[in-house]
Amino acid sequence: MIKFLDLHKINNRFREAFEVSFSNSLEASHFILGSNVSRFENEFAQYCGSKYCVGTANGLDALTLILKGYIELGRLQKGDKVIVPANTFIATALSISHAGLEPVLVEPNPKTYNLSLEHTEEALTEDVKAIVMVHLYGQLADVEGFKNLKNKYDLLLIEDAAQAHGAALNTNNLRAGNLADAAAFSFYPSKNLGALGDGGAITTNDTELHNAVSLLRNYGSREKYKNEIIGYNSRLDDMQAAFLRIKLKALDVDNEQRRIIAKQYLNGIQNAKLKLPYYNGTNNHVFYAFVVEVEDRDDFVNFLDQNHIGWLIHYPIPPHKQRAFYRFSHLKLPVTEQIHKRVISLPISPVMTDQDVQYVIEILKKY
Repeated sequence: MIKFLDLHKINNRFREAFEVSFSNSLEASHFILGSNVSRFENEFAQYCGSKYCVGTANGLDALTLILKGYIELGRLQKGDKVIVPANTFIATALSISHAGLEPVLVEPNPKTYNLSLEHTEEALTEDVKAIVMVHLYGQLADVEGFKNLKNKYDLLLIEDAAQAHGAALNTNNLRAGNLADAAAFSFYPSKNLGALGDGGAITTNDTELHNAVSLLRNYGSREKYKNEIIGYNSRLDDMQAAFLRIKLKALDVDNEQRRIIAKQYLNGIQNAKLKLPYYNGTNNHVFYAFVVEVEDRDDFVNFLDQNHIGWLIHYPIPPHKQRAFYRFSHLKLPVTEQIHKRVISLPISPVMTDQDVQYVIEILKKY
C-alpha cells in the first residue's frame, strides 16, 4: 500500500530530537509563550525573510487576526469586502467572516488553480479593501501581478501561505511570508512544515500590525491582567514551537525532495485521461499536494483503491456550495465547480521511496 501521507515515517526521522526537546520543555515547565515560541518566531521570520513572526493557535486564527489587526489599526472597517479565491479551503473565507468582513469569491486561473488576476480586477469595487491571495497546493500565486493591483487600487494584500512554507520567487528568492503586507501560515500536521498538533503563524514587516496581532492573540494583553483591547486566546503552544524548530531545519531539503518527485510524476505519468498540474520547474512550488484532474473521479478513485494507492480530494465541495455559506449558493462559478468535481491528490512526501514513486507512475500509465 502506498499511503497518501505517512506522518509516522515523516516525524519518526526526528524522534530522538523530539524526545530531548520534550524532556527540556518538561523540565522548564514554561508551557505558554515560553522561550521556544519566541525562538521559533525569530527563526521562522528569518527563514521567510520577514521582520516579524507571531505564533498563533492555528492557521485560521492567523488569517483572522491579521484582518482583525487591520481593523484595530483603522485600515479596515467592519463590512469591508475582501477578495478571496472561490476554490480555496473554506478556512480562507471563514477568516474574513470571523473578522466581520465580507468575502468576495473570485474564480481561479484554471491553469494554476490560483486566484485569477484578471477576474480579481474585474471584481474590484469601492467596497473592496483587501485581497487574500492563496498559494494553493504549495504554488505561489501571481505575486507581481497582485502587487501591481495592490498599488494601483491602494489595497491591502495578504498571503494565505498555509500550504506554501518555503516557496520562493525566482527573481530574488523572496519566500512566502514576505511577499505582501502580511501572511498567514498553518502548521497542521500534514503541512510541509507540520507540528504534532495544531499551530499557526503570522509574518509581516509592518511594526504596527505586529504589535496589534501580538495583543490580539493574548487576550489583548502585553502585561498579565492588563488588557488594552478586546483580544483572543490564540497562542502557539510552546511544545509545538519546540518541535517546529527542529523540523524547520529540514524544510528546504524536504521541499526539494517533493519537487524531485513531482518532476518524476510529470515526466513519467503519460496518460491523456489525467490533467497533470502546471509547474514551471522553479522553487515557486513546494508541492504540498500533487493535484490531477480526471473526468470520472469516482472511477479513478476505484482504480487507485484497487491498486493500493492512497489519495485525498482537496476539496470535494467549494465554499459557496457549503451550508455554512448558503448566502453564496446562488453564485455561478463554473471553473471552481468543475475543479472541485474533478481534482484528486496523489501521494507525495519527502519519505516516499523511489520504488513507491515508480509504482505510482507505472500504475497510472495503465489507467
